[in-house]
Formats: sequence, C-alpha cells, structure tokens
Amino acid sequence: MRFVVGTGEAGLRLDAFLLRQKLVCSATAARRAIAERIVLVAGRPGKKGLHLREGEVIEITAPIPDRVVPTPAAEVPLAVLYADDDLVVVDKPAGLPSHPLRAGEGPSAAGALVARFPECAAASPDPREGGLVQRLDRGTTGVLVAARRRAVWPGLRNALAAPECEKTYRAEVVGRFPHLGAGEKDFVSPGAQPGTLVVAMPIGRVGRRGSRVKLGGGRQPLPAVTELALVEQRSTTCLIEARLCKGRTHQVRAHLSYLGVPVKGDTTYGEAGADPGPPTALHLHATAIVFRHPTTGQLLRVEAPLPDWARPSLGSG
Repeated sequence: MRFVVGTGEAGLRLDAFLLRQKLVCSATAARRAIAERIVLVAGRPGKKGLHLREGEVIEITAPIPDRVVPTPAAEVPLAVLYADDDLVVVDKPAGLPSHPLRAGEGPSAAGALVARFPECAAASPDPREGGLVQRLDRGTTGVLVAARRRAVWPGLRNALAAPECEKTYRAEVVGRFPHLGAGEKDFVSPGAQPGTLVVAMPIGRVGRRGSRVKLGGGRQPLPAVTELALVEQRSTTCLIEARLCKGRTHQVRAHLSYLGVPVKGDTTYGEAGADPGPPTALHLHATAIVFRHPTTGQLLRVEAPLPDWARPSLGSG
C-alpha cells in the first residue's frame, strides 16, 4: 500500500497518521507496525515520533500485524498469591513469557491470568498485557501484579513506580560476593547495612527493539539503583538478595554482571558463548513486592515461595 501525505495530514506523527488512515486499531498497534520496520517514509523505515511533511510517500511493505491478545491458557500452572476485587498477584513459573509480543504466540502469564480472571483481558490499555502492570523476563520466576479493572490499572501502575514501592529478588550468581576495596568500581558504594553494596549505574536500551540494556549509555538512560546483600556463599556461586524501587528492564541482571558476578544461567549478560540452556535455567526470582493499594491506600506486601535453588543451606541463615 502507498499513501501520499496531504495538506491536512502534514505535521502528524507517523503513528497518528496510521491511526488516521484506519490502518491500525490502536496506537499500540501503530507502534508495533513501525517497530517491525514495515512502514517506510520516503523509502526508509519510519520512526513513531517522526512528524510528516506534505507530499511525503508512506509505504506499507507487509500486512499490518494482527491485534495481539493473550490466548487464555487454563492449562498453565499459576499460583495466586493475593487477590481482591481490584487486583491479583500471581507467582510466574520459569520459561513463561509475561505476555505475547505477536499474534498467535504460545502460552503466557497474561493468558493464564485471563483464563482464571476473564475481566483482566480488558483491564490494561494494551490488550496483550491481560491487565499486567509489570513484566518479568521469560526465565525469571516470582511475583507478578495485574489489575482486574480498567479504572484501577493507572493507579496500580503508579503505585509500582512510587518511591515507597520495594521489589526484592533472589539471585544465584557465578563467583564470590564482591566487596569494595582498592579496585572498587564507579557507581558502586557501601549500603546502609554492613556488608551490603549499592549499584547506581543508569540503564539505557540498545538493539532494534530495545531487547537489551547498556549500563551508563544506550537510548534514554534512566537512573537505576540496586541494593545487594549476601545471603549465602557457595563453592562456585553465591546467593544474593537484591532490593530496588523502580525496576528498569534487566536491572538486576545488568547490575550484577557489571560487578562481575552474572546471574547463573544468564547468557545475555553472563559469559560470552555460554550454552543458552533451557529458559528455566535463569536463577533469578522476584521474591516479594511492597506497594500501596490503589483503592484502599494500605501498604501491601506479597511474597512468592522460594524455589529450591534460592533457599540457603541449613545452618547458613
């Protein structure tokens, strides 16, 4: 398909133009089509924030992706950790994506949520999310929060971005717990408690779809602070607890890699050329979350049971 930008369309953003032409059903779908690089402006892949000029030629080089919605997946095990009329918190298993990225993709946590709480399907602005207000990587397990009503979703999203929100993770990392010394790194300082560390390295996205992050650079780097404490030192690995407020994409994994102790099973930020292994091999678990309930105003703390690898040995505390 080929379009020429008219006088009344000059100045529109590219994603708004796609909506105006009814080529997509939502702004999310417009952004997805642009990200797939099938929308050309003057012969080159366009960007969603591009403002169009009169006479420019817009070409659609492939079918616009279908509207993505999670397929209900009642067969996926999904333990409910907390639920009320406004929200639900579940324990995501390993190897399961939080939500689908493209139409027709397999099971997801969002699909498992929609199968048990059908109202979640309409609770988030992006229908593929199934009410989710956060995401966990496919290999990461643990606490995942979703809204059950559209009116609750914005407040719940804000609650998870508020300074009083605290997210706790357990990670098994390769190597010994790092200590500050003569070779201390930039952006790393002692924590408030003895023996703890704080990493405050900003995080930006890299890659075509922002699927990876870059510490201290990349696109739109944002502040990211992670407090780390040793839980147990093992023979070749150690068990670490990480606490953070706003969670940037891959924050815990990237900060631990920066310290030289990548998460066990992490082939993205771990050892180069390592065997990828199954998606269940990543030893990273979202243990707990504290946030203010968007309706009642009360502080909630929800915890997920620890997987076997995240439990310290008897007698180690």
